[in-house]
Amino acid sequence: MFPLRIEALRFAPPGRVILDDLHLTLEGDGISLILGPNGVGKTLLLRLIAGILPATGGIFDWAGQPAPGGRLAMVFQQPMMLRLSVFANVEFALRPQALSAAERKLRTQAVLARVGLAHRAGDSARLLSGGERQRLALARAWVMQPRLLLLDEPTASLDPSATEQVERIIREIRTEGAKVLMTTHNLGQATRLADDIIFLADGRVQEHAPAQRFFARPQSSAARAFLQGELPWRITFDR
Repeated sequence: MFPLRIEALRFAPPGRVILDDLHLTLEGDGISLILGPNGVGKTLLLRLIAGILPATGGIFDWAGQPAPGGRLAMVFQQPMMLRLSVFANVEFALRPQALSAAERKLRTQAVLARVGLAHRAGDSARLLSGGERQRLALARAWVMQPRLLLLDEPTASLDPSATEQVERIIREIRTEGAKVLMTTHNLGQATRLADDIIFLADGRVQEHAPAQRFFARPQSSAARAFLQGELPWRITFDR
């Protein structure tokens, strides 16, 4: 499945070019954070990688194959909940796998405990708070044991306490071997979570660098301008 090489990716619906000649290589470990101005195509890139949308042009090379050779899961900013219990929402994700009912039950119970929702297993998923819903969405993805987890601003509407809980879960998923690719507008979150930063602007990857180096010494003028505009204090960069 990895490395994933994206070459000359283009997405151009009628009358508009959003991504153009985008190149990116992703290795199979760590947490990669996608940053960039609003409307630059961060969420779109996740959807194209997930195969939810077809690209206008370009190549996805999954370790030499045209399709991923492992499980891929995506969690959206506003995840949809089935009109079922918390337990059933997670267990449903395992139905396509060749597992017995007992195995599905054990895996579902285990992951609900990991995300702190075991006590809500019998409740309707529609009754959960925003933070609980996002943890449930992560549990639904995690139970599939994905090799690649795509996260679209998973804490965008959450308070600091709920954000901390979600970030803890993301770190645990990474520790268990999943590659995490995530979008965020929260630069503090990016510094806490990211192993590397992918900076998008003008339809392509302007910079892909280790997180510490990116925030200390961004190489592109677009990244420097973005950081200076997003941070509420004056910032200077190392030479």
